[in-house]
Amino acid sequence: MYWTEKGSQNTDKTIALALERARELNLRHLVVASHTGATAKKVLKSLSDGQELVCVTHHAGYPNPSEVEITPETRQGLQEQGVKVLTTTHLLSGIESSMRAKFKGVYPTDIVAMALRLLGQGFKVCVEISVMALDAGLIPYNEEVIVIGGTSQGADTACVITPAHSNNFFDTVVKEIICMPRG
Repeated sequence: MYWTEKGSQNTDKTIALALERARELNLRHLVVASHTGATAKKVLKSLSDGQELVCVTHHAGYPNPSEVEITPETRQGLQEQGVKVLTTTHLLSGIESSMRAKFKGVYPTDIVAMALRLLGQGFKVCVEISVMALDAGLIPYNEEVIVIGGTSQGADTACVITPAHSNNFFDTVVKEIICMPRG
């Protein structure tokens, strides 16, 4: 499915398509980008029995020093419902963001991120958070997972991915793009 526009207006349909594909493929693990927890809450409402959800937030200090966008109450509420919430350094930025800001220039991780963005910001996010969740031990190794990401707010991209650990990043396999914006 291709959306005519990117953005949060696609969230509900993106989630519905992702969950439908998870059921068709009998996939138990879903990973969603959700910096405030709002998108994770929407996914959680429609999970089937036996499905597990990982919510990946922005790292602490994004966008402002010491700030954590997901509130402690939202985090706790999601965790009480069985959601694993991951707040950590972003795979495709991390220390290289600091180097780019201080010394200017382009670094290898920047090139990987820009190459993934050729298919859209949401696509880059899907690949990135699947590897982050695997590195954190929150999803099983060598299994397909459903991953939901977005361009800014909400969700507009969903994929089936078999992530690899970051030390073997290029072994990651994107099996399917379920939906994404065309522009």
